[in-house]
Amino acid sequence: MLDPWSDLLECLTFDAGVASTHFTAPNQHLEYHRVFGGQLLAQFVCVASTTSPDKSVKSLHVVFPREGRADEPVAYDVIRHHEGRSFSTLSIAATQAKGPIGIASVSMHTSEDGPDRQSVESVGELPGPDHEVALGLIPWETRCVDDLNATTTGPPELELWMRTPPVDPELAPALAAYATDLTLIGTALRPHDGLSQLGNGTQFNSAVTSHTIWFHRSFTTDQWLLLRQHSPLLAHGRSFGRGDILTADGALVASYGQESLVRIPN
Repeated sequence: MLDPWSDLLECLTFDAGVASTHFTAPNQHLEYHRVFGGQLLAQFVCVASTTSPDKSVKSLHVVFPREGRADEPVAYDVIRHHEGRSFSTLSIAATQAKGPIGIASVSMHTSEDGPDRQSVESVGELPGPDHEVALGLIPWETRCVDDLNATTTGPPELELWMRTPPVDPELAPALAAYATDLTLIGTALRPHDGLSQLGNGTQFNSAVTSHTIWFHRSFTTDQWLLLRQHSPLLAHGRSFGRGDILTADGALVASYGQESLVRIPN
């Protein structure tokens, strides 16, 4: 069996059909019967980049209508709505035998010159090796001061550092998108005494319903990146979270937001 890192990279290389609008992609080999949403996000980015290779993904918005099964490959079908000199717009459907498991709207853009400004809080120091954490589905280095598995209360905020092994820079947006899907629900649960992200399926039920990511600048993932996130709301059985991805020297390279089902019994 492939190691988890190689297994993920295998999932981002897939067969193209006629006119590069139909693709078939394998799933990760996980101890998990469902397809991880981060895998779908990463594959959506790769499909879009393959479909419009002269442009970069600027934004990706995905709705997850139902769970996917890990024992069945995923088919991706692309509709080109617009293909201009600077921008292109795509819709991509990810389907299995039972129907769609993800529907994506993608905006793509060629690089342009212009003013370069940002206004974000500065980045602190990278936590030391004693703050390494194992996040199961993320097969690369991660460090975090806070513990999302703890059942004690804390603010609905999290700073997670990550660094992949050396990898093709063209895969950076896909790998970053993959990582943004994992910890926002756990962040939303931090203020709730007795709950942690480990309680899904026992203490509560959760599932991501929609996810959006915007890419602002080019970057690599084999240098340390900070995922700084905050969940301002958990209400009516849903949580909302958002975050930024910054380089170690403070450049804002991407932002993301997610809504999820979070049902906590009374």
